[in-house]
Amino acid sequence: MSKYLAKIIANDQEGLQMISACSSGAKVKVTDIKFLESSKVFLLSIERTKIETDQDDKKINSICRFDFVDKVRSKNINQSNKDLVLQLIGIDYLKNNDDYEINLIFNNNAHIALTTETIEARLEDQNEIR
Repeated sequence: MSKYLAKIIANDQEGLQMISACSSGAKVKVTDIKFLESSKVFLLSIERTKIETDQDDKKINSICRFDFVDKVRSKNINQSNKDLVLQLIGIDYLKNNDDYEINLIFNNNAHIALTTETIEARLEDQNEIR
């Protein structure tokens, strides 16, 4: 029996909303948030509940990836606290002139803003957590 591992690719508001819905409530370790500046890639390794199937209790490790990211700003996140686990509440975006600002909203009023020229995001499941 093959396991269904989702891969959602978003390049518009609708796709971003889908990724946001699937990753809402996901747990993110601060050490699992990476910005690869030279390749303009922002990565988030998340542990989420699989809501898109009828097995609500399934936990899965996924990678949330954003491409063409020029700048990353974070607020209310203690990056030196390696044990800190954030809870992702949702993802939304604003259009600023020629750029987009994608906002990753976490619990405790924490958030990360990605400045990007285009919406190019993907959510890719890695493996199920037993």
